Amino acid sequence: MERIIPGFLKGGVLALALISQAARAGEADVVYVEVEQTATGVYAFHVTLLHEDEGWEHYADRWDVAAPDGTVLASRVLAHPHVNEQPFTRSLSGVAIDAGITEVLIRGHDSVHGEGGATLLVELPQP
Repeated sequence: MERIIPGFLKGGVLALALISQAARAGEADVVYVEVEQTATGVYAFHVTLLHEDEGWEHYADRWDVAAPDGTVLASRVLAHPHVNEQPFTRSLSGVAIDAGITEVLIRGHDSVHGEGGATLLVELPQP
């Protein structure tokens, strides 16, 4: 897992990138996360994954927002392979997170290996 310290916070949007981590064949790598607070305790996540999708047999099929203790707070299911769109970004809004949680782990999932690949630990923007 990579621990990321916020690079910048502008207009309530926290954008983080992991550019030094190369994709590993077969696992879904989280390479970029943008998170914005849309209301008190409610966030939108824009997550970029890199995965060598091969078609319906092997593709990145989900990413999760998890609490530091590993509890999954929300998941974004990916409905189809992205063979010709790499890396790709998908969003999830309306994610309610308890006030005591100040950072979350973003992790990818693929249809063959399950969880794996590069993850990002991101700090949530505070009002």
